[in-house]
Amino acid sequence: MSETIGRDGYPHFLVIPTRWMDNDIYGHVNNVVYYSYFDTVINRWLIGEGGLDIERGDVIGVAAESHCRYLRGVSFPTDIDAGLRVGKLGRSSVRYEIGLFPRGEALVAAEGYFVHVFVDRVSRKPTPIPDRIRAALERLLVPSSAV
Repeated sequence: MSETIGRDGYPHFLVIPTRWMDNDIYGHVNNVVYYSYFDTVINRWLIGEGGLDIERGDVIGVAAESHCRYLRGVSFPTDIDAGLRVGKLGRSSVRYEIGLFPRGEALVAAEGYFVHVFVDRVSRKPTPIPDRIRAALERLLVPSSAV
């Protein structure tokens, strides 16, 4: 993600409210909290659209890699429009790309990516992405030329 992606580059958005506790002593959302926003938009999609059973499913997604580029600060009580797209979809892994926009604004405040590897819950060995989850992820897939 070398170029900043605008709102129109994300096929899905989730509104995430910031919380008082998200602000650090400097008066803006602390850097580690951005990763929780990434986790939230991704897992809400996987559970709601992909049917991921986080408690009893045979397959789970584990974090393999993440990155965030901070472009401007956000502070409580700003709501975040978290944009989500899939940049790469493999057999057992997926690279999500996320843009965090202050509610209703055109300019991204932070952007990054997050890689999940899907594994068997018990053995923790990589396993193919289940069909329903794959179908949900394919709806967020962007053409490779746009990545």
